[in-house]
Amino acid sequence: MLTLFRVLSVLPLWLLHGLGWGLGWLTFLASPTYRQRFRTNAALAGLGAADVQAAVGHAGRQIAELPRLWFGAPVPVQWEGDAVLDEVHQNGKGVLLLTPHLGCFEITAQAYAERYHAARGDVTVLYRPARKRWLHALVEGARNRPGLVAVPTTLAGVRQLLKALKLRKTVGLLPDQVPPEGLGVWSPFFGREAYTMTLSARLAQQTGATVVLLWGERLPWGRGYVVHARELGVALAPDAAESARQINAAMERLIRECPGQYLWGYARYKKPKEAS
Repeated sequence: MLTLFRVLSVLPLWLLHGLGWGLGWLTFLASPTYRQRFRTNAALAGLGAADVQAAVGHAGRQIAELPRLWFGAPVPVQWEGDAVLDEVHQNGKGVLLLTPHLGCFEITAQAYAERYHAARGDVTVLYRPARKRWLHALVEGARNRPGLVAVPTTLAGVRQLLKALKLRKTVGLLPDQVPPEGLGVWSPFFGREAYTMTLSARLAQQTGATVVLLWGERLPWGRGYVVHARELGVALAPDAAESARQINAAMERLIRECPGQYLWGYARYKKPKEAS
C-alpha cells in the first residue's frame, strides 16, 4: 500500500481530484445507506440537493488527494484571514486550531506548520488511529513531518496536547468527531442532538489557549487550496454543555461558508462507542 501511495503521489493534483470525483459519485450511487445519511444530514441544515451536490465529488477527492499531500511535492496554498493568526500569535498564549470535516482538513495543519513552525515550534495535531495495523503505520508515518507532530486519540495523546499548549505552542483537532461514551455531551448540531466532544473546550479553559477556526478550501481544477482562518467570536462558557453548543455553532458557521465541501455523509449523529 505504501508503494501504491508513493506512485500516486507523483500524479498532478487535478488528475487525483478527477479520480476522486468519480470515486465519490460511485460510492454515493452504490450505497443506499450512505446516500440516505448524506441527504438527511443536508436536509437538517436546511440545504437542498443543489446546495450540496458538489460535496458528493469532494468526499472522493478527500481520499484521492492523500497520496500527494502525504508523499508528493508541495501543493499551492493561499491564505485568507491570516491576520487573525498574526494577532493571536502576539498575545503570547497557546493556540487551539479547530477544523470541522470541511474541505481538505489535512492541508490546514500542514500549511500552518509550514508557515509558522519556525517561529512557534512544532504543531501538534490529534488524529484517530486507523483500526488496521498496516494502515495505522502508513498514516502515522505520513502525518509526522518537520514542524508537525501527530498524536493519537489516547490519554497519552491528550497529555501531549496539554503540554504543548502550556508551552504556548499550537495544537489542532477536529471537534466534530464523535468521541467515545463519557467523553462528550449531547448538543444541537444543525438542530439535532449530536454527541459532541468536550475536549476542545477543556483544552482551551485549562491552558488559557486562544481558539482559532481553520478550514482548507479546495480550488477547482487542482489549483491548490485556500486556508481560511476565523475568530471563534465568543468566550467559551465554563459549563460543558454550553461550551459544546458554542463550538457546534461555530462549526455550523464554517460549514455554511462552503456546504459543497462538507462531508455530509459523515455519521455525525451516531451513538458513541463505549470508552476503552
